Amino acid sequence: MNRTLEKGKTLLVDGPASVIVASGKVEVFGYSVGSTNKIVIREGKRLPFVVEEKASFNISLGENAEIEETDGSTIPPSWTKAFEELQEIQSKPVVALVLGTADSGKTSFCTYMINKLINKKKKAAILDGDLGQSDIGPPCTVAYALVTKPLTDLFNLEAKNAFFVGITSPSTAIDKVIEGLTTLKKEVLNNNPDYVIINTDGWTEGEEATNYKIRLVKELNPETIFCLHQKDELTTVLDSLKDFKVIMVEFPSTIKQRSREKRRSLRELGYIKYLRNAKVQSIPKNWIEIEENEFGLNRANGNIRQARKIYEFLGMKPLHLAEFKHKISIFVGKTRWISEDAIKKVEDFTRKKVEVVHKGEEEGFLMALYDDERKFLGIGILQEVDYRRQTLNILTPVSKKISRVALGKVKLDKNFRESLVFAEENSTDISSFRRLF
Repeated sequence: MNRTLEKGKTLLVDGPASVIVASGKVEVFGYSVGSTNKIVIREGKRLPFVVEEKASFNISLGENAEIEETDGSTIPPSWTKAFEELQEIQSKPVVALVLGTADSGKTSFCTYMINKLINKKKKAAILDGDLGQSDIGPPCTVAYALVTKPLTDLFNLEAKNAFFVGITSPSTAIDKVIEGLTTLKKEVLNNNPDYVIINTDGWTEGEEATNYKIRLVKELNPETIFCLHQKDELTTVLDSLKDFKVIMVEFPSTIKQRSREKRRSLRELGYIKYLRNAKVQSIPKNWIEIEENEFGLNRANGNIRQARKIYEFLGMKPLHLAEFKHKISIFVGKTRWISEDAIKKVEDFTRKKVEVVHKGEEEGFLMALYDDERKFLGIGILQEVDYRRQTLNILTPVSKKISRVALGKVKLDKNFRESLVFAEENSTDISSFRRLF
């Protein structure tokens, strides 16, 4: 499809689509797009092509893609003013944090600011703190990248490093998210950037979310905060941040709200990106350190005498026995059945709740893989725990030596689609998940 637009118009393209600017002068989020560039727009994403001189476009549209023409630029004037104010900050490096609700244009704003900095020959970094809509690292991580050239989509960046949280919403992992972002911020600053832009998640509703955002800002201690607002969604947060420089910026007028299914679809593109060319590796458990997890993979069978008594009550030796503070997990074969009477005897003996986990229920859990210095290597999917050989079978593209693994709380199917997520924005199957953990 060919389309020609006059100066002063904007072409809005909703993916999946690709666009080539055949002639003219066009800008996307502050990036002047040349005629040699083929711009790919992911499904669920919208790009604004602002025409600065009469331009011709070659457009290919995928299923459910859309295009729309509008008058003027869709970049709010406050974004330009925000960039000017960012440049006025004298201390270097400048750390700027972006706040806003879900679908408020935070990522678009970050892309615009990064491109403007690159245009000014500044050394810029982006730290992505949005677990559920991660653009830079794999989903369920916070990650950063050093940017050297302008771009239309942060998804095209390769993560310099990432911190695995293991879930898609910060609501159940507040401490871990803050730990990850503060750790990575220190690492980013060691690269001596001029500017660090920190994107955040869109969880803003309720007292818990408010307290989390206030704590996050105070821990990261930015030189300035950009707040994308429409009404008064972040008033309570901002009232507690009087000591920080806050710059209010507008929502883009053309922003589109994404459904839960569309958000999940975007995450699945992230899984595909970071699991491409994955192969199954069989790793002996005693070769790696398994970080503490609610599945009990890092735990031995506990007290031998107690274990023998439990085996006696069960009338069998299970595949694995993991003892926690308030429960004991008993791992058995897929078809193995344990009577209620046997479970009650174990509970009375240990004074702990017993949970029975059948082999195969571990299949599909997302994992983080690290080297011996705990440098993030990538993600993998737990395929099987082989209790007889004492190995973990992990599907991953990581080829470097794996020294440590961390288990997440998201399950993926064979097509890298989420089959189970314990998170605020994906509340289905919670009872099943809680039964596992």
